[in-house]
Amino acid sequence: MVADALVYHPALAHWLKFVSTTVGRDKLLRTIQYFSRFYAWYLYRTNKPQSAIDPYNAVKKQFGTTRKLMRFGKFLEHLKAASVALDNKAPIDPVLRYLAVGRQLGYAGYLTVDAITVVDAVGYRKLESVKRLQETAYRSWFAGLAFSAAAGIYSLYQLQQREKSLDLKEGEGVVEAKKIEKERAAARVQLVSDFADLLIPASAIGLLNLDDGIVGIAGTVSSLIGVWSQWRKTA
Repeated sequence: MVADALVYHPALAHWLKFVSTTVGRDKLLRTIQYFSRFYAWYLYRTNKPQSAIDPYNAVKKQFGTTRKLMRFGKFLEHLKAASVALDNKAPIDPVLRYLAVGRQLGYAGYLTVDAITVVDAVGYRKLESVKRLQETAYRSWFAGLAFSAAAGIYSLYQLQQREKSLDLKEGEGVVEAKKIEKERAAARVQLVSDFADLLIPASAIGLLNLDDGIVGIAGTVSSLIGVWSQWRKTA
């Protein structure tokens, strides 16, 4: 009876649905990867022995390679999304349209170069230019995130303008206000995720001088937001 209750529990069904998605698995691995990066830094700063630090460095490296393999070829998805956004005939703010195109092209550039470095990451063939390629990938990722953050800020501004024009004394105005608040909450969460993620490539390309502790925490925060978002989508 207890076993049946566990097997058929809705939470287990939700969990299985979540981990069956590539995004769900990637976000879980990413959370562990960046937390390991933070924790390895924390152990080092608290003068723990190298034997205690090495396992977390290994997890960081191995999970990073695993995720690199999982997203191999994903640049095609973002190239298609950029094309769809550009060709979208629906009435949409042109600023948001072009920011969406910029975001998708930035991600596509990042994943394209990232795919090239797979042969080096798995040890199949060492690339002399791997550091330069990785820096190029980080620059593309930074650009994509910058476009995404700009779109988030612009969306919040647009929502504020829409809210000012509402008449809350009417039923339609109240309904619209609730819709705006829901959209604003989603935009704010995405903006927090974008700003957290921006710290990672910004540090990698030298725009900011951040240690692994800050980068690890930033990556963990954005990863947990991704886990939460995907969890809701699979509910």
